[in-house]
Amino acid sequence: MTARKTPVSTKDAEEQIRGIITALEELEEDNTVPRNIKTRIHRIIETLNEKGEFSIRIDKALQELDEISDDTNLQPYTRTQIWQIASMLEKV
Repeated sequence: MTARKTPVSTKDAEEQIRGIITALEELEEDNTVPRNIKTRIHRIIETLNEKGEFSIRIDKALQELDEISDDTNLQPYTRTQIWQIASMLEKV
């Protein structure tokens, strides 16, 4: 038996994205996060706030998060937070 993913309503998806944006904003305000990473996080927040297709916005954000997680200047704890946010996005 295969598990079927139940479709997420637009309202539920928007609510999940708002939660993800909140997590990104907390990360952006963290003093231990390098400035270049904060700039990229801000761009992700802007992307998620845009109007348009969910899948495109989420894909752009996931690509950016993947690039950020490869940054050698990133602290392990911050990298883990990035991975958690990416996981949250993948579930939308």
